[in-house]
Amino acid sequence: MRKLLTAAGLASSAVALGVLMASPAAAWSATSQFDVTFPGAKPKTTYIVDNNGAANLDQGDFQAKSVVYWKLAVDQIGDHSTRFTSFKITTRVEARLGPNEADEVITKKTCDLTAMVNDSPFWTYDTAKNTCVAPGRVYDGELYWSADATIVYDIVGDDKGAITQELQGTALVHG
Repeated sequence: MRKLLTAAGLASSAVALGVLMASPAAAWSATSQFDVTFPGAKPKTTYIVDNNGAANLDQGDFQAKSVVYWKLAVDQIGDHSTRFTSFKITTRVEARLGPNEADEVITKKTCDLTAMVNDSPFWTYDTAKNTCVAPGRVYDGELYWSADATIVYDIVGDDKGAITQELQGTALVHG
């Protein structure tokens, strides 16, 4: 029995050491929320965006992704007509030389969610359909990295044109 416990203890110690020795991955996130009020009987809707930046030191890269969720501010939908002529999110990998310097866009990707937000009055799931991922870039620990995003939408019938919603970027990643 003592040999079995010793062997089990050594095995679990080896697994723990392996987990500790694995190259780390670090992730940062920021959440933004904004409401959109539509003309007519369309219900006000709240949009929530989680911006995530991850430095994967195993692969030596930094990647940014944004996940968009939305929910109605009321229980009933009075008007099922199209809400947006356009609803696009641009997710960006950004870096800067110093903590107080200006961001430079390293990579970006724009995802068109217009059909999805028009077809679904609410969305609370994490899926590929509501996620926009910017291409990763080689991580340089001398730079200060972040993930950021912007949504540009145009509401049907409000005659205001495109509206830009700046979203909260992640904290800076360095080192």
